[in-house]
Amino acid sequence: MDLLIFQAPILMVQALMDGILLGILFALIAYGMALQWGVMNIINIAQGELVILGGYIAYTMYLMGIHPAFGVIVSPIIMFFIGWILYKLVICRVVDRDLFISILATFGISILTQQLMNFVFGSDVVVAQSNFGTTMLFNSMVTLPNSKIFAAVVSVIFAMLLVLYMRRSKLGRAIRATAQNARAAKILGVDTESVYAATFGINAARSEERRVGKECRSRWSPYH
Repeated sequence: MDLLIFQAPILMVQALMDGILLGILFALIAYGMALQWGVMNIINIAQGELVILGGYIAYTMYLMGIHPAFGVIVSPIIMFFIGWILYKLVICRVVDRDLFISILATFGISILTQQLMNFVFGSDVVVAQSNFGTTMLFNSMVTLPNSKIFAAVVSVIFAMLLVLYMRRSKLGRAIRATAQNARAAKILGVDTESVYAATFGINAARSEERRVGKECRSRWSPYH
């Protein structure tokens, strides 16, 4: 039996476009994880929770009357400071220690964040309406929500700005130097403690899932 995508090739186009838009978001999240691993040598089990938390922050701003498009830009800034605080409270105590210790620490952050989000926002799916409309292609056979297009464009812009920042700024060069050799960077005067805190903050900001419009923010629960 032939696959449906071969019987109706337009379905492949739809799946391809959806995959590209979603892949851009995941690529940005992965960049933050790779940056954190390269600089701090830790595995962040709480990555997904940071993604959802950023979404809830944008949703909270939406409830306050702020358009989701603006919330998508502001929430990564808030997430940066949340990441910075998490580093100062927890992560700084597990850097340069056994990898398993960092996994346990971030797993604890994951469970705590899950329960806090369940307590504050409940278990129901929440929706923020952007009213951006939908783009129709190929005689309306392929539909692309403009909210997803907007989110992908914002993600690409943020990624480009981050790459430029890492290449041109003093902190960016310090992060790259620390990633190559933390001990040598410290000997040369780099404040590796600030570099680690900034790296974890950037990772939290990059983890903010940029969904705008008719997008759901579902809870994360160990009972799923």
